[in-house]
Amino acid sequence: MIEIAMSPATTTLVISGDLDLAERDQFPEIAARVTGLRRQLLVIDMCGVTFMDSTGAAFLISLADSGRKRGGATVLRGCDERELFVLEVCGALQMFRLDTEHACPPVESIVS
Repeated sequence: MIEIAMSPATTTLVISGDLDLAERDQFPEIAARVTGLRRQLLVIDMCGVTFMDSTGAAFLISLADSGRKRGGATVLRGCDERELFVLEVCGALQMFRLDTEHACPPVESIVS
């Protein structure tokens, strides 16, 4: 599931569950909504992601690229080593700022 939250300068995507080929049908609509909001900062909260494949990585890369073309930035928070590895293998990790200060909520808070 992907939820979108907004503030005057920031769009935040909160992703939970798998970010993979099975979820790709929703990616174009979400990308269009995020792009249409035209915020300078996109924060992608990955605390609830259980699995990400190259399709999910391509979605994140397209969001970061779209923001960069408008002069914005994309921040990843709550990524674990697996997701960072997928982005690194795709050659795209440098497209993102990493929020290393963020503390994800305990797993039981995410599930309930």
